[in-house]
Amino acid sequence: MSSPVVIVQPRLALEDPHDCTDANDMLAVFDALFDGLVRYGKDGGYVAALASSWDVTPDARHWTFSLREGLSFHDATPCDAAAVCQSLTRMARPDKGYTLGAPGVWHQYLGDAEIEAVDPLTVVIRLSKPIADLLDILVYGYVVAPSALDRYEAGDTSQPVGTGPYHLVSYEPGHALHVQRFDGWHGEPPANDELTFRLEPNREARLEMLISDQAQVANSLDFEASKALEETARHTRVTSFVPVAIIYLFNAFKGPLTDSRVRRALNLAIDRQALIDRVVKGAAKPLTGFVSPIHFGSLPSEDLRSDQDQAKTLLAEAGFADGLTIKVDCPTRLPDEAEALTAALAEQLAPIGVTLNVHRHTDREAYAHGVRLKQVRDMCVFDSSPLSTFRILAEKIDHRAQGSWWLGFHNAEAEDLLDAGRATVDQSERAEIFEKAFRALQVDPPWLYLYNPLRVTGLSGSWPNWRMRHDCVLDVTRLPDFQSGKRAS
Repeated sequence: MSSPVVIVQPRLALEDPHDCTDANDMLAVFDALFDGLVRYGKDGGYVAALASSWDVTPDARHWTFSLREGLSFHDATPCDAAAVCQSLTRMARPDKGYTLGAPGVWHQYLGDAEIEAVDPLTVVIRLSKPIADLLDILVYGYVVAPSALDRYEAGDTSQPVGTGPYHLVSYEPGHALHVQRFDGWHGEPPANDELTFRLEPNREARLEMLISDQAQVANSLDFEASKALEETARHTRVTSFVPVAIIYLFNAFKGPLTDSRVRRALNLAIDRQALIDRVVKGAAKPLTGFVSPIHFGSLPSEDLRSDQDQAKTLLAEAGFADGLTIKVDCPTRLPDEAEALTAALAEQLAPIGVTLNVHRHTDREAYAHGVRLKQVRDMCVFDSSPLSTFRILAEKIDHRAQGSWWLGFHNAEAEDLLDAGRATVDQSERAEIFEKAFRALQVDPPWLYLYNPLRVTGLSGSWPNWRMRHDCVLDVTRLPDFQSGKRAS
């Protein structure tokens, strides 16, 4: 038997798939072991997974999913509509869907829904409010075998049983996870028989493991050092756009950032590319709106290109012609460049008379809890992670929801557009609605928009056409066949 393909990455753990995560390494493992009703397509959108097809009523409140026939879990028990409903119901509990600092992420969408198996192959979801973008949530609705749920309820996440393309062979916490191809998977068989996900937090060590043939895939490599992979045909270096946005959240409850003119002035004052070049050595793309260019309903925009004269005018109109001091909360990691970024930002804002008073936070989880509890000074370094325009509007912009990362911002036009978008099933019409929301949040920004990172992945061998999936999660079903030299279709 051939040796397993080794994937080396900075984070590795088996956690509860019904909790919410934006960690790309965690999602790569979940996608290898589990399925939802749908999956992300290679180039965007959604493709069938456990569901072979789906329908939604014109009011976007009643969804029907038809399952594939003959589905089974890794333990050979059947995966039917009842099993799917059991996982979705568990996912929707208020104590599940927990992400850093924010419980009940999925509960806000599915907590009061009727989730029913009307027959063994049909799942019906009846929502109390329309959600035309429900697939944005269900793509994370991983289905776990009912036989494994008692262990999960007891806190044991080390023995996952799903329907995914690979099944668990062994798990060494803090070290490695070994999986084998599941012959009963519904999709096209992945090219590689066995995979070993290996933990290596040090990015220099990950690169060396790839170069020395100890690994066939290395994720999240150093942007500059990884350029050495391009010097020969022995390796492939792939740079991918990360939809996670690096931003500063503005406190719109009190203080100077309650004034939209000040919020817009800060966005106009900065040179995003200069920040990127200095702080992350070019490993990012400028962000000029509340969502990235690959988000549904986003627009190319130069509305917030650097204009310090206009920024000064807006500050003067807001009563700060003589200067302004802004208190900033800054973590020491996540993003890891937060301190350097804040220092560089202070230099860019000084010419318009803005001074930053920085408060450091070394406990990242406590910091996130503080943001959730609205214990923010004037602004704070953060990120916006969902690859869902709807979710960002619903969770972070809508003042009626008062979500975990909402800090007092209110824009009635954006909220009206959110209501229209969530009830509009037609894709093109909904895209136009979200484009209008994008424009509204250019004029009245809730955050300081900075950049989207770039992530470098290295592969053993020459694969000039290989690309990361559009959500920047490693899809192991699309890896090349490292033994035979053939690329997965």
